[in-house]
Amino acid sequence: MTPHSAGVRGTFDPRFRPVAVAFAGTVTEPESGGAALSIWHRGTEVVNLQCGVADARYGRPWDERTPAVLFSATKGLASLVVARLAEQGRIDLEAPVARVWPEFGVHGKEALTIGDLLAHRAGLIAPDADIGLDEALDGRRIAARLAAQKPRWEPGKAHLYHAMTWGPLVRETVLRATGEDLPELFQEFVAAPLGAEATLQATDAEVARVAHITTSPAFDALSAHQEQTLDEDARRFWTCGGAFPMSLVTADGGFNDPRVLKAGLASGGGLGTASALARIWSAAVTPTLGHRVLSDHGIGLLTRERSSGPSATDADGAPGPFLRWGAGAQLSSEAQPWLSAGSFGHDGAGGQSAFADPRHRIGFGYLTNRMEPAPSVPQVISALRTVLEAG
Repeated sequence: MTPHSAGVRGTFDPRFRPVAVAFAGTVTEPESGGAALSIWHRGTEVVNLQCGVADARYGRPWDERTPAVLFSATKGLASLVVARLAEQGRIDLEAPVARVWPEFGVHGKEALTIGDLLAHRAGLIAPDADIGLDEALDGRRIAARLAAQKPRWEPGKAHLYHAMTWGPLVRETVLRATGEDLPELFQEFVAAPLGAEATLQATDAEVARVAHITTSPAFDALSAHQEQTLDEDARRFWTCGGAFPMSLVTADGGFNDPRVLKAGLASGGGLGTASALARIWSAAVTPTLGHRVLSDHGIGLLTRERSSGPSATDADGAPGPFLRWGAGAQLSSEAQPWLSAGSFGHDGAGGQSAFADPRHRIGFGYLTNRMEPAPSVPQVISALRTVLEAG
């Protein structure tokens, strides 16, 4: 099999043919969904591939300019902005959140640092009551609700992934510290200098081109099982207090709803092409199109480990594997090894994956619109590692 005989479109450096073959294997039902892969190596794009459909309703093929919903890979892009602000001295990661956002400093949260907030240590994993979609999409309103809440644990003393609440908390912190909005800063610092087709707050034109998300029967079954078995706290955690479906998407709802994609949800509402994601993460570690997103000092601020090991809900002696976190970025770990021990970035629901690797000077972006219970991107990363380590 060749990648193109399997329905893959695009280009790749012949050295990376095994990666292209592995990518072809990630799209098993090209009439139901699709995917895109981009890899930048030493500042040059060496893989730019697409397969399957961007919109199964109309048979629209996925092309190199098709943006996809990034889900939590959005958090990685937002974290780059905060690290850039930190290296400029406009945000102090070791300062209390309450220094820039006084209303946050209640119920024991007075000393929680901005770095710990980024590293999922705030104890504000969900709204403390059910909320509607309108509130979930109003970033300042939900941020105010979360700031007034009692945390689930002593802030800074444990961690647990803030799947839906990380975005409004971080966006409000940036606004309070700088007077500027996170999506606009992302365009200024990251997307515009690189000509990257990525955004934290989509326009109507961008939404019109986005890949429409579909779900597999296995994913639907898993979502239905969770709906039936999770307790109220867990349900609020996964759905942002009932504002989103357990599956994250319906035919026209959840993250298929244009209102969601235009709201500036830094937790998971970003859009981008695979090439844009890989280009951005490449520019985090090596000059790319004449630009660096972060200096080496900025990388250090972003990637200093802040959370690791068992989370707040793991039983004593839980065996792992566990994720590791810097100031918002995921760090290479047993649970998420990526290419090497120095890799950092962020994955997202359904299989989205975006990261940088300083050792190999790689920027990687994989996107799909087909929700499956388990991601297939590890086979692509494994093939890439083999190619790179072979020299």
